[in-house]
Amino acid sequence: MTDYPKIVFLGTPAFAVATLRALTENGFRVVAVVTAPDKPAGRGLKMTESAVKQFALQKHIPVLQPEKLKSQEFLDMLKSYQADLQVVVAFRMLPELVWAMPPMGTINLHGSLLPQYRGAAPINRAIMNGEKKTGVTTFKLQQEIDTGNILLMEEISIGPSETAGQLHDRMMEVGAQLVVQTIRGLVDGTLEEKPQPMMNPSDLKTAPKIFKTDAEIIWTDPILRIYDQIRGLSPFPGAYTDFHHKTLKIYRARPEKEDHDKHPGLTETDGKTWMRFAGMDGYIYVEELQLEGKNKMEIADFLRGYRSL
Repeated sequence: MTDYPKIVFLGTPAFAVATLRALTENGFRVVAVVTAPDKPAGRGLKMTESAVKQFALQKHIPVLQPEKLKSQEFLDMLKSYQADLQVVVAFRMLPELVWAMPPMGTINLHGSLLPQYRGAAPINRAIMNGEKKTGVTTFKLQQEIDTGNILLMEEISIGPSETAGQLHDRMMEVGAQLVVQTIRGLVDGTLEEKPQPMMNPSDLKTAPKIFKTDAEIIWTDPILRIYDQIRGLSPFPGAYTDFHHKTLKIYRARPEKEDHDKHPGLTETDGKTWMRFAGMDGYIYVEELQLEGKNKMEIADFLRGYRSL
C-alpha cells in the first residue's frame, strides 16, 4: 500500500527479527535498519552479524551500525532516509535526537504489560517472580525508559512449567503481530495513545538486567521460588549452584514439596536416573544441567558419566 509510512527499524537479537519479518511480509516500507555493530563471537572469535542484520541483508534493506547514536555522521545518515516512523524492538536506549526525529514518532515493543516490569529483563523477571500472566505492549518512546504513552497491549498466560526461552519464543510472535496492528491503527487514525496508569511505587514490579547474583541458587529459599528462578533463567544465563567445587547450571527441573530434615543444598541420587537437591521445604529434581567445562545434558546422561557422587 502506497499510504504506508516509511519505517526505520531498530533492533538487534532474534526477538526483534520476528517483528521485522512481520513488517516486510505485511507490505510495510522498511527503508533502513539500525542494529549493533558486528562483534567477535564463538571460540574462534569470528566477527558475527546480529540476527537483525542477517535478515535485513537477505531482504536487501540498508543497514546502519553506529558505534555512537549521537554521532553526526549517523544522525545525518538516519535523517537522509526521511522516515515517517521508527520501530524499536530489543535495542539500546535511544537519545532524544533519534527517537524524536520522525514526524510520527518512535514506537517500542516491550515484553510486559506496562507499567509493570519496566526494564531490561521483563520475561525473566516475570517468571522468576512466579507470575501467571504477562504480555506485550506497544508504546510511544519518550525520555524515561519504558514510560511512554501506551498504544496497544495483549495479555499472555505463563505456563506452570514454562521457561523464559519458551515464553520468549511465544512472546516475540505475539509482539510482532501487535506491532503490525499498532502501525495500521496509527495510519488509519483508529488508535489513540493513552498515558500509562499511575501506580503506587510499592505496587510496581521492575525488570532490571540479570546479574550473576540473581542466578545463584540459595537453597534456603522456598522450593517453588527456586523452581521459578530456574525456569526464569533458562536457557540463559542459567541458574547455578556449587557442585563439588565446580559451577553447575540447572536448565530444567521438577519441584517436589516435602517435609524433611535434610540440610539445604544436600545432593542425593540413585546414580542412574535421578538427582535432587534438598531445599527448606522440599526437593529440586534436576532434569537438564551443565557442569562447568562440560556440555549441557539430560540427567541420565550426566549420571552415566559422573562417578564422584
